[in-house]
Amino acid sequence: MAAASDTPQILTHIAHSVTYTVFDTKWVPRSARAVGVGQTARGRGIIQVYSLGKKGTLQVEAETGKAAGFKCATFAASALEDRFLATGDFSGRLAVWDLDHPELPVYAASAHDGIVNAIDGIGGVLGAGAPEIVTGGRDGVAKVWDTRQKNEPVLALKPAAGSDTRDCWAVAFGNAYSDEERTVVTGYDNGDVKMFDLRMSKLVWETNVANGVCHLAFDRPDIEMNKLYVSTLESKLRVYDMRTFSEDLGYAHVTHADSDCTVWRSAPLPQDRDVFMAAYGNGSLSLCKYKYPDKRSETDAQGKPVGVAGSVIPLASASISTQPIHCFDWSADKRGLCVFGSFDQCIRVGIVTRLEVV
Repeated sequence: MAAASDTPQILTHIAHSVTYTVFDTKWVPRSARAVGVGQTARGRGIIQVYSLGKKGTLQVEAETGKAAGFKCATFAASALEDRFLATGDFSGRLAVWDLDHPELPVYAASAHDGIVNAIDGIGGVLGAGAPEIVTGGRDGVAKVWDTRQKNEPVLALKPAAGSDTRDCWAVAFGNAYSDEERTVVTGYDNGDVKMFDLRMSKLVWETNVANGVCHLAFDRPDIEMNKLYVSTLESKLRVYDMRTFSEDLGYAHVTHADSDCTVWRSAPLPQDRDVFMAAYGNGSLSLCKYKYPDKRSETDAQGKPVGVAGSVIPLASASISTQPIHCFDWSADKRGLCVFGSFDQCIRVGIVTRLEVV
């Protein structure tokens, strides 16, 4: 067993109070800056850009106000030289912003009837192929957007005719290991998880995880599918092994329950995708590691391949806030540096130590 000094620790480096409700936080790629987006008490949207100041402070570098509150954000569809921020807001609008000139968006579209709950990007900071954005809305639709084209989606993933419309809470890109291959996974308030092959414009897998899906993340979206993290209501976190598909059983998975509250976010560490942080509704963070089994697949009685799930090993935990931690982002540049937001109107910068021994 590792000595106590070798155990990772989750430390709050900076706690910065804000005057708005934070809905998402992101690191600005290749910088020591972070972004917070959210909504003021009067329902207006706000984007704040922060830099790491002296003596453990966050300095507000810039602030932009807009008509509608922001629900979600990503840099992942933008080239590193641009570092454009894509946002979804409470009015259903998708917009892409140049943070140096935020007066007008560089791209905008009326994306959904109602709130844009979730957003992800690929082809810029991450992945191969076209710079695309996927959004999921309260209208139950997930839409894929190519920012080089006019303000219409290249694909709309709608509920089947005659079926109930469910709130789409989560979206994620994956399987982008070439310019042709790309997958979108969507999660819904009733626990449905659906995976679409964008090259074939086809639903290729679906399951139900019994609880509303708060967040989805591939361990690495820019390689052939490997692992999918699914965060849900009522304490359940699932990790799917996406390398072996069984027609009868689907993908193998392990369910991890570390708390009795909502798992708002699961964030794989960029420098080691088997390590991930889970953010909980009780204001705590839990660092875990996925351990692969001795064999990731086996054959069933009919000689068909079946996946074998691994296990989740808790590494460290910390109680941070009295309110849910609902957004979290690792720095891709400095191992162990993270930024996260909670409903106590606070943005925190954290440091996780001793990750090299994990």
